[in-house]
Amino acid sequence: MTKTAPLPAAGVSYTQDFYTWTQEQGARLRAGDLDALDRENLAEEIESLGRSQFDSLVSAWRIVILHMLKCDHQPSKRTRSWAISIATHRSNAGFVLKDSPGLKSRREEALARAYHGARLEASKETRLPLKRFPLDCPYTLDEVLTRPFAIDPDDTP
Repeated sequence: MTKTAPLPAAGVSYTQDFYTWTQEQGARLRAGDLDALDRENLAEEIESLGRSQFDSLVSAWRIVILHMLKCDHQPSKRTRSWAISIATHRSNAGFVLKDSPGLKSRREEALARAYHGARLEASKETRLPLKRFPLDCPYTLDEVLTRPFAIDPDDTP
């Protein structure tokens, strides 16, 4: 275990220099100097880390659903890169869920949020009217996770 240098009584403020603040807070926590912690901002940052994991799941599924919508609404334009993107982002979402299993209880919420964004993007990218895409996600969670999209049999993940 390495020793840390003593910290000054008053460190840098959260709003003044975020990076330095994080380093000071980490050092104080490791040193057991709990009275010197900026508890409010530290708690907010920890909660923010959890929200970012949820956002990562939503983002990965948004891309999966975007390509699913494009494949379904413009099958003649289906490309290998869409299938690869679906596989890649499914994998990314799987890693998020593996690293943060507490998110499993929020999968349906993540799916709904992902679809909301994917629907808007699909309309923009396909140049199809937004009303062509249903308001609610037309895919089950199982379809988002497992529906095959390989263009070439050798591309099956």
